[in-house]
Amino acid sequence: MSCDNHCYRILVVEDEPKLGQLLVDYLQAAGFQSDWLLEGNSVVNQVKHFPPDLILLDLMLPGIDGLSICRQLRQFSDIPIIIVTAKTEEFDRLVGLEIGADDYICKPFSPREVIVRIKTILRRCYRQTTAENSDFKLIIDESAYQIHYQNQTIELTPAEFRLLKYLSQHPGKVFYRDKLLNNLYDDYRIVTDRTIDSHIKNLRRKLQQLDKERQFIRSVYGLGYRWELV
Repeated sequence: MSCDNHCYRILVVEDEPKLGQLLVDYLQAAGFQSDWLLEGNSVVNQVKHFPPDLILLDLMLPGIDGLSICRQLRQFSDIPIIIVTAKTEEFDRLVGLEIGADDYICKPFSPREVIVRIKTILRRCYRQTTAENSDFKLIIDESAYQIHYQNQTIELTPAEFRLLKYLSQHPGKVFYRDKLLNNLYDDYRIVTDRTIDSHIKNLRRKLQQLDKERQFIRSVYGLGYRWELV
């Protein structure tokens, strides 16, 4: 993986404290950032306001069960999901995969295997973005809210940074304004769709300072925006 693991944040949803802590410890040892939730009710809001790069999702949870969470997430997000569960019947595995999970790991499992599965899925899901960013020397610095491009650096606001990161991770895909809004703010403020337009305008202006010949973000009439592949 060309990007260091510290670039990736993993959300662990596991109600068994010992197992949840074990997963968090192994993730941190492997260089990942991680968040951990013990129940299902807060998962959707967590993903909307602090979108991770991958989710480890237990099926049997207090509150909302894992399959219901997976269905809800797939209504607005394509973040990779690995289901981790004690349910070993083929039917349960197939249901999880059919509703949008990317992989399925049965308990008991080796934490090292989980790390390998995570790395494999991240490579598969984000390698196109990594290659595209590498070709144009676009480097995203999460710790400083900066992007570096062909020996140039620009500062971004938190909202601009989240927009750029989310769009650039899904090159060529069109996003509606309301979906972009879900990934914009940490709090629950009420904003309009035109808020996205304003942030995109400012972000484009800054990106144009880096390369006047390249259109990084393209408007798709009546729909929203997409990150250009070239």
